[in-house]
Amino acid sequence: MKEFQLIESFFTGRAQSRKDVVIGIGDDCAIVQPNASKSIAISCDTLVENVHFFPNMPAKDLGYKSLAVNLSDLASMGAEPAWMTLALTLPDVDEGWLAEFSEGLFEIAEYYGVALIGGDTTRGPRAITITINGQLPKDVGLTRQGAKNGDWIYVTGSLGDSALGLDILRNKATVDIEDSAYLVNRHYRPTPRVLAGQSLRTIASSAIDISDGIMSDIQHVIKSSQVGAVINVDRLPLSEQLKRNTTAEMALSYALTGGEDYELLFTVPEAQKGALEIALAETGVRFTQIGQICTGGQLTLLNDNKPFEPVNLGFEHFN
Repeated sequence: MKEFQLIESFFTGRAQSRKDVVIGIGDDCAIVQPNASKSIAISCDTLVENVHFFPNMPAKDLGYKSLAVNLSDLASMGAEPAWMTLALTLPDVDEGWLAEFSEGLFEIAEYYGVALIGGDTTRGPRAITITINGQLPKDVGLTRQGAKNGDWIYVTGSLGDSALGLDILRNKATVDIEDSAYLVNRHYRPTPRVLAGQSLRTIASSAIDISDGIMSDIQHVIKSSQVGAVINVDRLPLSEQLKRNTTAEMALSYALTGGEDYELLFTVPEAQKGALEIALAETGVRFTQIGQICTGGQLTLLNDNKPFEPVNLGFEHFN
């Protein structure tokens, strides 16, 4: 199957229709007509086989996750998803794999209203690159800057599930069968908090998505905002599936350092706490206060108000 046949068979006919797409797949360039009152947010991620995913990862889940991790970046900025391009590098043309991959990709694209407007295919070791574009009102959006002394630190959802799911896939953890299915699914199919991010645009002082674990990602907020932070690890939101299958110390370490949760970590001034309760209640997204911004430029972990040092679980995703 030639390149243009591949694109036509698996991607062209499935692309989401949007009124702001003037020319989509099929020309030398795509042309979109952005809303004049909005700014454009752009993010790009590449997933490489044996670096970011195993060769036996179900293609449908890989298609889903490839877009989900990009959507999470838009969510952390408070942007509304709009258009994407897809570059596929494949060792060969496997029509069954492509059918499954495109099904997972378009499942999430259709849910969030994302139009595929172009891309490329080439031969080589399997890799997926997606560039996604979103829109947000001009001069309104979330960044890693802006956190101030006294702001409260929150996270959405629960933490650590994806990392334990990865350890299950690497045969480094054994858990209950039903819990295993849940945890692996949290690794394969993260939930980008798109609506929550949009709700936080005028409430949060800073935000970031949790891709590398809280201990790593909050350092970006600390550096960008020139502040310090205190995290109360006993407040971290942990799923019952995580707690049932690990020790208390390991559960906290999965949550702090595991990564790939793709939840939002954000800061909120005291004066906005009431608005936060109302805004996120309307989205149905669970959120938890886990600490507070301070001065000093350092991260401090406390457990029951005592200094805490997480267990080193040696997380190195796909050596």
